[in-house]
Amino acid sequence: MDYKKSNAPTSTITRDLREIEKETGNIYESLVAISKRANQISVEVKEELSRKLEEFASYTDNLEEVFENREQIEISRFYERLPKPSSIAIEEFIEGKVYHRLADEEPKSLAKE
Repeated sequence: MDYKKSNAPTSTITRDLREIEKETGNIYESLVAISKRANQISVEVKEELSRKLEEFASYTDNLEEVFENREQIEISRFYERLPKPSSIAIEEFIEGKVYHRLADEEPKSLAKE
């Protein structure tokens, strides 16, 4: 997924808990699903950033040689301005883009058939 085009807020906003619990019927189940999705997003974004910054890595042992690369700084700033993974996960959950189920039950789409 392209997190750069996410419509998640970059700052803190107040959420209606009834809207979050509507999908599962239980606020705690909803929060577990959201937190697991936020962890997935965080790992994906971190891996993407690491791949981009690895292009600029220098493998010298000399501490005196510190290079400031303008492109590296811009990439880092861009990722700092992205919405937090938890905000993206909440937005995805509310929009119905997150698939979730309890470990001991069948998926909801299969149970109806």
